[in-house]
Amino acid sequence: MIDMKKASMAFSEYVKPYDITNPKIELKIKHTFRTVEVAKKIAKDLKLQEEQVLLAQLIALLHDIGRFEQVRMYNTFRDRDSIDHADLGVRILFEEGTIRKFIEDTKYDDTIYKAIKNHNKFKIEEGLNEEELLQAKMVRDADKTDIFAVFVDDIEKNRDVLYNYEEMAKQEVSPKIMKDFENYQQSNRDLFVRDIDSYINIIAFIFDYNFLTGLKIIQENKYIERTMKPICICDDTKEQMEKIIEIANTYIDERIKKGC
Repeated sequence: MIDMKKASMAFSEYVKPYDITNPKIELKIKHTFRTVEVAKKIAKDLKLQEEQVLLAQLIALLHDIGRFEQVRMYNTFRDRDSIDHADLGVRILFEEGTIRKFIEDTKYDDTIYKAIKNHNKFKIEEGLNEEELLQAKMVRDADKTDIFAVFVDDIEKNRDVLYNYEEMAKQEVSPKIMKDFENYQQSNRDLFVRDIDSYINIIAFIFDYNFLTGLKIIQENKYIERTMKPICICDDTKEQMEKIIEIANTYIDERIKKGC
């Protein structure tokens, strides 16, 4: 059986050597534990068995374990400028054997590995079995949902850890990125030209949700408006930003009304 209390204590021990005075490290610790709660809610809403609920929580606890080494080595969260944090995470967990600090039973290893490896990819890889695919979808939704909370915290507490929002507000979204957004699609990160492109692609996370739980959380907390607020201040780009808000909220409304 999965012991989440023990796993959570092991996680707290794992992050102790990292500099918690670094805002990036502090942010990721908080993000991790909130993502666990979102994953639990998704699994409960899906009425899964208790073992599946616990596994979803454990995967969420470990999904960003590669971030801590990424920050230590590169001082950035941007995979394209450093290293793929999911690939680094599964290497730490399984090649270095760190997974055994969190769970002794090996029977979940393949599912944990594949869910974490796929949590940040543009699309989930082919060939996963039913449980692997389900867990990958849940952690992707849980992660995306709390990423909105992370940005709101960064914005509303004036931290500017993640972006320089004032400068980004002056940037216009690249035509290809905007077209994808209008078509309810995420864009491949290789297409990003400027910071605003990657930021709007975070808003576009909503188009890749597998379940309604996360979308309802976004709607209830007005995360779209709150994440867009600091970049709706420039007259030259304000109209485009307001259009993005309208598209995003329309999409969420439509999904929730359809019930799927």
